[in-house]
Amino acid sequence: MEKKKILLINDMCGYGKVASAAMLPILSFMGHVTYNLPTALVSNTLDYGKFNLLDTTDYITGVFPVWKELDFHFDAIATGFIASERQAQIVSAYCMEQEHLGTLIFVDPIMGDEGKLYNGVTPATIQSMREMIAVADLIFPNYTEACYLTDTTYRAEGVNREQAFTLLDRLHATGAKSVLITSVTVDGQHCVAGFNHCTGERFLLDYTEIPVHFPGTGDIFSAVLIGRLLDGVKLKPATRKAMDAVYTLIDRNKNNSDKNAGIPLENYLNIL
Repeated sequence: MEKKKILLINDMCGYGKVASAAMLPILSFMGHVTYNLPTALVSNTLDYGKFNLLDTTDYITGVFPVWKELDFHFDAIATGFIASERQAQIVSAYCMEQEHLGTLIFVDPIMGDEGKLYNGVTPATIQSMREMIAVADLIFPNYTEACYLTDTTYRAEGVNREQAFTLLDRLHATGAKSVLITSVTVDGQHCVAGFNHCTGERFLLDYTEIPVHFPGTGDIFSAVLIGRLLDGVKLKPATRKAMDAVYTLIDRNKNNSDKNAGIPLENYLNIL
């Protein structure tokens, strides 16, 4: 099968395997031609407590005109961390332009977790993210982000099956074609909830949580998921493969002394 050209629009971390630094080796190993546009340069993963971050919005504003002049096109675009409201508007506009040219748009609307927004995320940023997901072929917010995108009350204890499916429907109603909600507790069980617009199927895939924290596991999930989808795997089995990959990588690295650096992916690409 012919491999695809994919553009990653995400931050680039200098010390640690997160965001683009995690997704690039995975998608490249899977054979896809992978390009990147950093939304920010970050000194190290935020888990160390101190970091330096450079917002690259001004750089991005100069990149898109050059790419248009050179007539660069991609089979798919995957967006992740967006550094500012202004950047969200610029990236959203570019994704909308490319979607009209037939590019697949994958959006990880990184905005918050555990019921709270990250520092710097404003109501205007949420609105810009809603505009971006409206042209997406697939979005995969976590439960917190799904609630903010749909003005749904966050429930710390989780939701039941009917509430999970209602949330999927509300996300689909924003314009997004297919939808996943990651890390949502449904009837007491950790799940990924999904809606496949091609088949109309809604589904729940449960998983066992390993009680250790690594930054970048969401990026691993995204990369494996997108890589499988670009290879022609259907949404539900591609999601399961991504979930299994994350579980295996966490399990094999759960005793690492420095978990703040993320998972050393290059040692485990063969299992993907």
